[in-house]
Amino acid sequence: MSDEQERQDKRQEAMEWVGKAYQLHMKGEVDKAIGLYTKSIEIHPTPEAYTFRGWARSFEKDYAAAIEDCHRAIDLDPEFGNPYNDIGAYYLEQHEPDEAIPWLRMALKAKRYETYCFPHFNLGRVFEAKSQLDKALEHYRHALEEDPRYALAAKAVERVKGKLAVRNPEKIS
Repeated sequence: MSDEQERQDKRQEAMEWVGKAYQLHMKGEVDKAIGLYTKSIEIHPTPEAYTFRGWARSFEKDYAAAIEDCHRAIDLDPEFGNPYNDIGAYYLEQHEPDEAIPWLRMALKAKRYETYCFPHFNLGRVFEAKSQLDKALEHYRHALEEDPRYALAAKAVERVKGKLAVRNPEKIS
């Protein structure tokens, strides 16, 4: 077997463990999921395994470890958008919106990313927290353009429009 074939086989096995870990994660079995994400990484490190393990660690409020995992994911694949968004979200959870901004902007520039609605939504959260409501509304609307079924973004648009209407009733559209 060639080195390349062996590497591909290990990556495939690692990604199968990521899938199993994700199923446990979604069932709320976070500790078990972290164990399987770690097993995946031991077989063959992937940006997906590190990012998802970081996400699981964030459920335990271990943001430092979650951010570290995201940095490892970025080291493996700088074009993978998920860890950039996740780092931004973890800074938001720690009430550090200014730290979140550059990470969320990098997520929007990532080439390998399928859910640009999330960094837009998180930027909306940043600007809403900073009382920059026009910018918040713009990002919440972008999130809805990316995913018209994104209910949290739809609620955020209405909430921010309401706040803006109180400030300047004739300006809201």
